[in-house]
Amino acid sequence: MHHFDYRTAADTLITPQTTRLLTAIHEAKGRQSTRIALQPDIVKTLVSVARIQSTDASNRIEGIATSDRRLGELVMEKTTPRNRDEEEIAGYRDVLALIHESHDYIPLTPNVILQLHRDLFRHTPLVFGGRFKDTDNVIVERMGDGTQSVRFTPPSALATPELVEQACTAYRDATTGGDPTDPLLATAMFVFDFTCIHPFNDGNGRMSRLLTLLLMYRSGFDVGKYVSIEHIIEHTKDTYYDALAASTRGWNEDANDYGPFVRYLLGTVLSAYRDFDERVGAITSSAGPAGNAPSAGAATKEGRIIALFDRTLAPIAKSDILRELPDISETTVERTLRKLLAVDDIIKVGAGRSTRYIRRR
Repeated sequence: MHHFDYRTAADTLITPQTTRLLTAIHEAKGRQSTRIALQPDIVKTLVSVARIQSTDASNRIEGIATSDRRLGELVMEKTTPRNRDEEEIAGYRDVLALIHESHDYIPLTPNVILQLHRDLFRHTPLVFGGRFKDTDNVIVERMGDGTQSVRFTPPSALATPELVEQACTAYRDATTGGDPTDPLLATAMFVFDFTCIHPFNDGNGRMSRLLTLLLMYRSGFDVGKYVSIEHIIEHTKDTYYDALAASTRGWNEDANDYGPFVRYLLGTVLSAYRDFDERVGAITSSAGPAGNAPSAGAATKEGRIIALFDRTLAPIAKSDILRELPDISETTVERTLRKLLAVDDIIKVGAGRSTRYIRRR
């Protein structure tokens, strides 16, 4: 049986690597606070983008998707769901908005977790939303050839309510009182244990990412409001699953190592803070590319498209830009690409569906 003691476990996690990660994150958190105070209009734009990307990425990890146009309309509540995938996307949108706006009033308790899970499925006809699993389940790994193998067997449905209670208590004990554990370490350990308990019939992955945001926000690490952490996880999901697998070994026997997953999550959080610095810097920079191309500061949306080219050496498709910057219309993207091509600032590669654009360097 797994034992939950995040204070003691945290002592084993204080290595030079985790210390460097935690120090960098705390320093970035301070810079973020200053930027938010000085540039509220820019930050508002980042919030809109992050909500769309978070809703899209967290659901796509689970194979739930819709078109870019429908996604934007659903997140902005300009339409209603048309099918099961869109119903689940709408549920994630609602829970994410609740966490963004009311995290200080949402404590970590089993009842709150059940309520968030209920809201995740509130747009669907499914009846298990807001209820712990009623049958035992397994965590499977999907192989490249389409076959599946059991990666981990979570605790039984009968044991689930008590284990969730113990994990919540361990988190509160670790983060309150004298000499509290760094909340990021406690968050990573709790989220990992939640994933291992796998307490629901469905929605465990999405709930784990929502709870990550909730606990981070409650601890003052709210970078996920401005840069989608779920989006970063989606783009590193092979590493994400490897870290989960490495930390899972021995969990049922209380002999697992939290280290791989903790280091992965801290690295993800640090990446989000660095992305925040880059995006705010790119939007506010008055230094544009050579020639007559629009500068990053000349027009916010055009500037963000230019900044996207600055951040990658690989050719970019129009669809990549629309996915990375979902609040920018296709018309604006096409207009900006034409401008950049006209001043020879980007190069067009390929044709038709294979068309890509790359920055001239």
